[in-house]
Amino acid sequence: MFEPSLTPRVFGVPVGVDFPKALVNGLIAQMSDQPPHALARVDVIVNTRRMARRMRELFDAGPALLLPRIRMLSDIEDMLGDREIPPTSHSQLRRRLELAQLITTLLENEQSFAARASLFDLADSLATLMDEMQGEGVSADVIAKLDITDQSGHWERAKTFINIAQTYIDQSFDAPDAEARQRLIVQKLVNIWQDQPPANPIILAGSTGSRGTTLMLMQAIAKLPQGAVILPGFDFDMPSSVWNSLSDAMVSEDHPQYRFHKLLNSLDQSPDDVAVWSEEMPIAPSRNKLVSLALRPAPVTDAWLSEGPLLSGISEGLDKVTLLQAETPRDEAIAIAMRLRMAAESGQTAALITPDRMLTRQVSAALDRWDILPDDSAGSPLHLSPPGRFLRHVSGLFSRLLDTESLLTLLKHPLTHSGSERGNHQLNTQRLELRIRRDGLPYPTKEGLLDIAARAAGKLENPEPFLAWAEWIANTFCAITCGAFNPASNRCFAIRTKGRISSPLSGGASIKIAVSPAEFVSRSYRRFDASPATTTRLASFQRVVLMNCSIAKIRSVNFPIPKFGLPFWIAPLCQKPTFR
Repeated sequence: MFEPSLTPRVFGVPVGVDFPKALVNGLIAQMSDQPPHALARVDVIVNTRRMARRMRELFDAGPALLLPRIRMLSDIEDMLGDREIPPTSHSQLRRRLELAQLITTLLENEQSFAARASLFDLADSLATLMDEMQGEGVSADVIAKLDITDQSGHWERAKTFINIAQTYIDQSFDAPDAEARQRLIVQKLVNIWQDQPPANPIILAGSTGSRGTTLMLMQAIAKLPQGAVILPGFDFDMPSSVWNSLSDAMVSEDHPQYRFHKLLNSLDQSPDDVAVWSEEMPIAPSRNKLVSLALRPAPVTDAWLSEGPLLSGISEGLDKVTLLQAETPRDEAIAIAMRLRMAAESGQTAALITPDRMLTRQVSAALDRWDILPDDSAGSPLHLSPPGRFLRHVSGLFSRLLDTESLLTLLKHPLTHSGSERGNHQLNTQRLELRIRRDGLPYPTKEGLLDIAARAAGKLENPEPFLAWAEWIANTFCAITCGAFNPASNRCFAIRTKGRISSPLSGGASIKIAVSPAEFVSRSYRRFDASPATTTRLASFQRVVLMNCSIAKIRSVNFPIPKFGLPFWIAPLCQKPTFR
C-alpha cells in the first residue's frame, strides 16, 4: 500500500474537510492499483464509534468493495493474538467505593483536610486522577519530585492525597483497571511490532494523541513499514516560525495544533513532512487562513498586525457566517433550535457544536416541541435519563417525609411496575389519585392510604385486586422511616421479606439483616439475577443510594416484598435498559 520509507509516515487532513469521507476516498485511491482483496487486509483504527459507523455507511454507498477491518482504539486487544493481558479488576463503582474507604481513613486522621460531606466528590476526583496517571504512565513519585513553591503547605497535603492513588494502583497491579489495561495492551503491541512488524497496512486515523497511551500507539504505528497516522484538522497554513513557538507547553498547550506539534517532535519531523492524505479540498480555504491567524499562540499574537493587512479573501471566508447576540440563554437556544428546524425541513444536515451541556438540553427541549429528535453524540446523562430520574425519586424517599406528590410521581413513572400488569397499575393509580385529589391526603400513612383506597373501591364491581394493589403500595412506601443522621458505613437496613423471591421462606417470617447499603445491594446481586445487565443497573442504584445517604437522615428502611413480584425499585432495573 505504501512505498518504503526511512521516516515515520504521517498524513493530515485540512480543517473544514469531511474527515470520514476524505479518509475513505484516500484509502480507496491508495489501493487503486492493488487487487480487490488487498483492502480487506487493511486495519483502520478510529477513536469514535460514530466515525466507524460513518465509514461503513460511505463504503456501503458504493461501489462494491471488500471492507477494511475497522477497529476502535479500545478494541485492539485481538491484535495481540494469543498473548494474554490480565482482565480488568473491578467496576468503576467498586473502585470509587474502595477509594472512599481509603479517603475516610485520611479524613479521620486529618479532619482539617476536607469536610466529610465531600467524601464521594474526593473519591470521584481521585479516580479521575488515577486514570490520568495510568494513561500518561506517571507515578506518584514523579509527581512528588515536582518543584512547586508552596508556602502554605497545600502541596504537601495534595501529595498525601495522591499517595492514596499510588497505593491503590500498586495493590491492583495484577488486576488493572481499564486505563492501566489499555496501556499494557499498547506497550505489548509496541514490543511485538519492534521484533515482528506486521506485513499488512495499519492506519490510525482521527486521533490527536491527547492521551499518553494513544500517543504511544500513534508513534509506533507511524514507524511501521506499512503503517500511517492520519491527523484530523491539520493546519497547513501555519508558518514555521509560529509552529516553533508551540514548544512551550505552559502557554501553548490549549492551542488546537499543540498535540500535533508534540507528536511530530517525538518523531523528529516538521510540518513540511506531513503529506495531504486525499484530494478533498476545504469548503472555504480563506476561512481556514483567517481562523489560523486568529488562533495564533499568545506569544506571537503580534502577527495580527503584520499578517492581518495582507490577508485576502476575508469576505469570501466569512460568507454564510452569522453572528448572533442573544439577550438571554433562552433566546439563544430557541434561535438555534429554529435554525436546526429549518435545516431539517429542507433536508439539510446540520450540527450544533458546543461544550455547554445546558445549552444542548435547552435546544433539544425546544426541538421536541416540533417532534424533532436530535442525535446527541454526547449521549444523555444518567441522572436525566428515565432510569436515572427514577432512581433519584427512589433515593429521595430516604431523605424526606413521604408526601402525595412524591408518591404519585413514582407511581406514574414508566419504570414503576413495568411488567405485563402495567395497564392495571396505571388504572389503579388513576383511581387512587382521583380519590386523593377529592378527599386530600398531603402526607400518606399506611392507615390513611388504605382508608382512601377503601373509599375508591366502594364503586368497583370487583374491589379485591385494587385493594391488594393498594396494600402493596402502602406496605412498600409507608414503611420507610427517617430519623437521626448516621454515617452511611454504620447505617443498617432492616429487610422484611414476605412470600418468596427465589426460594421459600419458612412461615413467611420477617428477617432482619444488619448490613451497610453497599453490602445490601451486593447481596442483591446474588439474590436476584446475576447477569451483567442487571448487575450494572443495580450498581447504578447502589451509587445513587450511597450518595444520597451521605446527606440523608436515615435510621432504618423497611423493604416489603409483595407476593406477586420484586419490590418496585428492583423490578425495573431487571428490565432491558433504555439509556446509553
